[in-house]
Amino acid sequence: MIRSIWDSIADLSKKKKNIAPAYNSELQSRSLFQQSVIQFKHNKMAVNGFVIICVLVFIAVATIVIDIATNKSFYNAYVVGQDISLRLQGPSLDHPFGCDEVGRDLFLRILWGTRMSLFIGLAAIILALLIGGPLGMIAAYYGGKIDNVIMRFMDVLLAIPYMLLAIAIVAALGRSTENLLIALAVPSIAKYARIARAAVLTEKDKEYVEAMKAVGASNMRILFSYILPNAFAPILVQVSLGIGDSILSVAGLSFLGIGVQPPSAEWGAILTAARNYMRDAWHISVFPGIFLIITVVAFNLFGDGLRDAMDPKLKR
Repeated sequence: MIRSIWDSIADLSKKKKNIAPAYNSELQSRSLFQQSVIQFKHNKMAVNGFVIICVLVFIAVATIVIDIATNKSFYNAYVVGQDISLRLQGPSLDHPFGCDEVGRDLFLRILWGTRMSLFIGLAAIILALLIGGPLGMIAAYYGGKIDNVIMRFMDVLLAIPYMLLAIAIVAALGRSTENLLIALAVPSIAKYARIARAAVLTEKDKEYVEAMKAVGASNMRILFSYILPNAFAPILVQVSLGIGDSILSVAGLSFLGIGVQPPSAEWGAILTAARNYMRDAWHISVFPGIFLIITVVAFNLFGDGLRDAMDPKLKR
């Protein structure tokens, strides 16, 4: 009896030993992308941030579809159209977030403002990345005088306060959406140049780079076809974190009166008009402020989760 029990325990231990190597080999066989996805899924806060971002993107796309389907008649009638009889009306069934100082539905203006805030925030980051990324990569790869010239120019940009430089650019170029994009992108160029430079410096001396040089590959091909894919992870993480900052900057410039101009719907512009009615109509400032906070926090959570998932040092 005792011997049979002992044999059963021995067989069970052998099965566990056989299972462990198989499980470890399965983990090792997974690609880096698959491991990053699994790591990201385990971060509940990052997943929540990603879900919120997806909802915001859906809202932005839905407003575009509505404008195209109605030839902007819905936008002109209900988003920017004024009805003084509804001025400063509080939240109700007909107007869930109430109405603003000229009787426009605040709920609709916040939804359409989602599109403007996301578009400008994302476009500014992409523009900064397209300029700063290649400059940082070229500086790291070639080094020497090229590195010194490019990075000293980036140091000058970093020495100027972000918002002060953005205000100066808008003041010089004039108030428009295009100039706002430029004003938000230029101060961020140096940040992405430094990140790209650091990422390339960690890759440029590795064996695969030396192998490509040995077979006669051009510098541009090595840099953008082989080094960039391996150095893209930290750049992508910084982009995801930077979008939230960019959206906040859009709202800040609009609040100062040099961002998105009326009657266009944008969260910062709504807050600008609301500051004169905070005592009498609290809803005009509270609801767009909540949307702005939720959006920035969502992008920050998503960026933090992406960084943790793509950092090899944090793999468990």
